[in-house]
Amino acid sequence: MNTSTGPAKLLNDVTAFKAAITKPVSTTSQLASNLDQLYQAFEQVDFAQYDIAQHRETAPEIMAALFDLRVALRGQVGQWHDAGAMSRHAIKRARDCLRALRYASDIVGELWIGFASLPADAKTFRAFTGPHHNTQVPAALAGPARLPFQSGDVVLVRGRLHNSAAIARIGDIDSQFSHVFIIYVDPNGSHWAVEALIEDGSVIQPLAKVLGHDLGRAIVFRHRDPALAQRAAYVIHDRVRLSLSPQGKHIPYDFTMRLDNDPRALFCSKLVRRAYKEASDHKFILPTFPTRLDMKNRDFVDRIGVQTTETFAPGEMELEPAFDVVAEWQDYRVTSDLRLQDIVMDKIFEWMERDGFRFSETFKIRLISIFGRLSSYLSNDVKDMIDNIIPKVPSNMKRSAVAAIAMLHQTAQPLLEELRKLEADRIRQSDLPMHPREVRDHLERMRQEAGKEIGYLKIPRR
Repeated sequence: MNTSTGPAKLLNDVTAFKAAITKPVSTTSQLASNLDQLYQAFEQVDFAQYDIAQHRETAPEIMAALFDLRVALRGQVGQWHDAGAMSRHAIKRARDCLRALRYASDIVGELWIGFASLPADAKTFRAFTGPHHNTQVPAALAGPARLPFQSGDVVLVRGRLHNSAAIARIGDIDSQFSHVFIIYVDPNGSHWAVEALIEDGSVIQPLAKVLGHDLGRAIVFRHRDPALAQRAAYVIHDRVRLSLSPQGKHIPYDFTMRLDNDPRALFCSKLVRRAYKEASDHKFILPTFPTRLDMKNRDFVDRIGVQTTETFAPGEMELEPAFDVVAEWQDYRVTSDLRLQDIVMDKIFEWMERDGFRFSETFKIRLISIFGRLSSYLSNDVKDMIDNIIPKVPSNMKRSAVAAIAMLHQTAQPLLEELRKLEADRIRQSDLPMHPREVRDHLERMRQEAGKEIGYLKIPRR
């Protein structure tokens, strides 16, 4: 690699990474080895060695190069899959590389805006808007200032709550996204989001409203067959529209996360799967690389109602070979928090799997979950009025799920607050945030100091 220093060296290194990604592979083991090496390289990137803080003006160029590298990586997935080289390990490593690259890009974006943070009482920019180079578009699609959404586009998003981080990381492969929906453009040109929400089941909402729902990051994917995409959008929009009519039957949220059970209940990615499955006469079935939920410790997933060991998690869209990236967006005022939340969830699930921690309800949590369940029988208008006091809970959500989400939040929040302080100290000292590996080390120290109980997680007595 180039021996120069500063941002020029980083850009040269990114070019070298891209050459390594696009290098042909002939065997499963070769691909796995290449991706292992790339991930280690991405994971070990230390921005201090590039003097990025001294050259903020180069940040947009670096962010664009890192985005281009992510697009190049996922663009190879179809070829690797066709060659039979996408082993489970390769799938995991490809997703790991995308995550590490995205963290690197986020850190450069945070530096670009001077580590400005979102005020406590403010919302993020509407997705795919913002003044900070928030939206990246592949060079082949660059042009119009306004993103031209199309029917059948699939949008992958991330909310800012701890439960969003948990959903993103619930399976065997970590993700940075928690929800997915499909776009429908009606004959009048109006844009709609068709989605399945935990609190409301399957709904249709104006796209602008959904994109303005205090999101942290989002990606638009487009199927390479526009006719199929349009049919998929029409089929699922029509089905959900009829379910919402006076003569229709509501489509509830499917907490089981099963793909083979009653189609009358849907979770977010299952809705997208159903749209493309029906539009293609069952010839195109998502996902290509399903998420596995075969962990030894199923305490959390059992509590929230999951009844499967394989599913279609929202993050699986990142590697779907038949879809191209149209645009990626993030609000750099909150990406630090999202990164810290991600790593907190990584560690919580790791402690459960590795050390046997389980959630332990208290009287307070039991009361919260009972009142949360009771609120599900109120009218929607009343639910909306008391939403800030009692969670908006659907009638088919189990009490144990309400309790699990409350315990998850109460366990994760103190860890996040401690990490925020450490992050602020690091920025003051070095003008750079903590590296993700440092965050993991801090969390391990917190767990060791906590002993056999951390938040609502406990190691059961033998």
